[in-house]
Formats: sequence, structure tokens, C-alpha cells
Amino acid sequence: MIADSRDSATGGLRRTFGVFQLTMISVGATLGTGILVILGEAVPVAGPAVWIAFILAGATALLSALSYAEMAGMVPVSGSSYSYSYATLGEGAAWVCGWCLVLEYAVSVAAVAVGAADYVNETLRIFGLELPPSLTTGPGADGGVINLSALIVVVLATLLLMRGAWESGVVNTIIVFVKIGILIFFCLVAFTAFRAGNFTPLLPMGAAGVSAAASSVFFSYIGFDAASTAGEEAKNPKRDLPRAIIASMLIVTTMYVLVAIAAIGARQWEWFGLESTTAPLVQIVHEITRSDVAVLLFAVSAVLAILSVVITVLYGQSRILLTMARDGMVPRVFGRVSLRTGTPLVGTLIVGVLVAITAAFIPLGELANATSIGTLFAFCLVNVAVICLKVRRPDLPRSFRVPFGPVLPALGSLACAFLMINLGGVTWAVFGLWMLVGAVIYLTYSRRHSRVGGLTEADYRTSIEA
Repeated sequence: MIADSRDSATGGLRRTFGVFQLTMISVGATLGTGILVILGEAVPVAGPAVWIAFILAGATALLSALSYAEMAGMVPVSGSSYSYSYATLGEGAAWVCGWCLVLEYAVSVAAVAVGAADYVNETLRIFGLELPPSLTTGPGADGGVINLSALIVVVLATLLLMRGAWESGVVNTIIVFVKIGILIFFCLVAFTAFRAGNFTPLLPMGAAGVSAAASSVFFSYIGFDAASTAGEEAKNPKRDLPRAIIASMLIVTTMYVLVAIAAIGARQWEWFGLESTTAPLVQIVHEITRSDVAVLLFAVSAVLAILSVVITVLYGQSRILLTMARDGMVPRVFGRVSLRTGTPLVGTLIVGVLVAITAAFIPLGELANATSIGTLFAFCLVNVAVICLKVRRPDLPRSFRVPFGPVLPALGSLACAFLMINLGGVTWAVFGLWMLVGAVIYLTYSRRHSRVGGLTEADYRTSIEA
């Protein structure tokens, strides 16, 4: 795998990222999704304890992040958990993981982009304007036709990624600082209207409500593995990838919990379930400050924050497909790297078009849940891969080791399974259908075009020894 990533004949990617840029990729892909987009849907499920749901989801993600950090140091290539599964569990398990990653990345981008419409409308209302319902949501009972804002956000992100990874990284880093700034600004404003009584009763929906909310918001934490997809574009991946993954998780979880507590302290949890509550954070800022300028700055920054997530997750998706194409799992067009930009140009364009269509026509709730289950399944496989390597190859050099041997990876797998169980029947049905489609594609295309499957036993042994 490492040899393939260095092969100029296959179009190698350019190594331009240090630990700071990798951390910004992780934070950029993560920070903002759970708070800016899904918070309004999670609070009615968990009540005032929604901040506990974020901690539960964050702890689950952190356990998996430790496993990602160990694997990233050992397999410093693009492909994230697909590559880790391929190197440890074999092609079949890798395909399952890669197919889940397609669901995780592509659908999460669409889910985040869908939430942009509310913040665009809040911005327009400052000027006495508003998008009609037909342009703010996909086809449905509310008179929606197309989510124009989501479509535009995905198109802009795709065009930027096609220019080059370095340029995209610079834009992402700037936006990351902007959205950290607006979330800190929100907390300062919200704490001026903080009421401790809003947290009583803490668990109106019981522990089951918190577990259900944690399962739903888990997709907010997929960003840390976006850094692992940059393994071939990192200057020192074995050292920097583990550091970036752990640092981003600590930053994101702290911000999520802080903002969730501030939001509940400023408004009673029932307020978040009202039909009039569309972009809760910006509405809280407006109701407290009564300042159109503050609302304008917050809403514009929120749209930029969503754009940052879309950029970095689209980036990760294109790199995963790049790696799968090298292995013959998907058409080779996804593996072509442009000599001019040093990026998978055609693959990025194809992914961007498909995601733009999805974001424009499918509602947020179904997208978020489908993303969560795909993410959790992929994380389970990474934890299993770490355990397998600890048992089979304890002698392999590791730039980072998960503490307490196989115990934490095992807990990570169990935590992911627990959150998967709490997802609804419809989500499981969608996931089952997705996996069935994946199995058909694997048996009819991927197995026939597999690089490993095309080798004789002798050639395979020779390639391993080389």
C-alpha cells in the first residue's frame, strides 16, 4: 500500500500537510455539524441532557479515535478505515468498510449541506428577504422542491477541491478559526441569559432518550477520520496523524458540550421542538442581543462553517475512493490524479455531483441517521483491526499505541454496537438495503477487477515478501 502511494506512475499525491493542517482538517470536518445543524433535532429527543448525549457520543468516538491513531501511524496512506481493514482483515472486510465509508462521507456531506438553508434564510431576513419554501427543502409535505442552498454549498466546495489540496486546506483553516470564534461568541451571549432551572428535569425522556440522541448525533464526530484520509498528503504521517486525530477530538468535544450547555441554559428544552425554531443558535443570539448586526455575522459565519465541513468531508470521500480504485474495488476513474493539481480531479467531480443531488432532494433527518449507522459500523471494524494486529503482529513498529492493550479497542467496538442498536428500524432497513447493494457490486464488479484477486498464490507471496 505504501509502495503504491509513492508510485509516480499511478499519480502520487503531493505531501503538503503538517500536524497543524491535519488537525484543522479534522476540526473542519467535525466542528459545526452537531451544533449548527442537528442540535435542534436532538434536544427534543434527549431534553436538557442533550449535553450528556454529546459526551456519550464523544466518548464512543474517542475510543475509536485511539484505534485510528494507532492504525494511521502503521498504515500512513489514503483510505482511512478501508485501508486499515484491507491491511488486517482482508479484501472482503475492507469492501464492507469502504462501502460503509461511502455512506458515511457522502451522506454526511449532504446532511450538513441541507442545514445551510436555515442559516441562509436567517441572513436574508436581516435584509427583509426570504427564500420560498420550494427552495429550502427537498420534495415533501411542506411544498419543497429543491434545497437550493445545499446545492450551492456542495458545488462551491467541489470547485475549490478541484483546484488543489493545499488551496482547500488554507481556506478550511481560515474558516475553522471563524467558526470557533462564532461558537465562543454564542456561549458568551447565551450565558448572559443562563437559567439553571432550564436543566430541570434533566431526563424528561429518560436514559433511553439520551441514548437515542447520542446515536443520532454521532455523525457529528466523523471528522477526526478525515485526517486519516490525508495519509499520503502528510509530510510526516506516522508522527503527525495520531497527534492530529487526538487533538481534534479534544477540541471538538469540548466545544460541543460547552455550546449545548449554553443553549439549554438560555432556552427551555421544549422551545427547540417548536416548528418556528429552525436555526436555534442564531435565533437565541437574536432574541438576547436584539442586534441585526450580530445575527448577520453569526448567520454568515454559520454558513461558512457548514461550507468548511462540506469541503473537508468531500475531500475525505474522494481520497477513500482513490484508494479503493487502486485496489480495483471501484472503477479506475476514481484513482486518476491530475498532474496539474495533484488531486483526483475526475473522482472529486463525480462525488460532488452525486452529493449535490442528494443534498438538494433528501431531508436532513434521514440523512443524519443513515450516516450514523455507517460511521459506527466502520469504527467497529477499525477497533477489531487494532485487536487483530495486537494479537497477530505485536512486533510491528507503532508510532502510537492504544493504552491498556486490546481493552480500549474492545470497549470501542461495544460502544459503537450499543449506539447502533439505539437507531430506529427505518435506519436499519436503509442500512440493510445499502449493504445488499454493496454485496451485489462486490460480487459482480469488485471481485472481477480486484488486484489481489487477479494474482496467483506465488505472485501474491512474492509481492508480500518484496
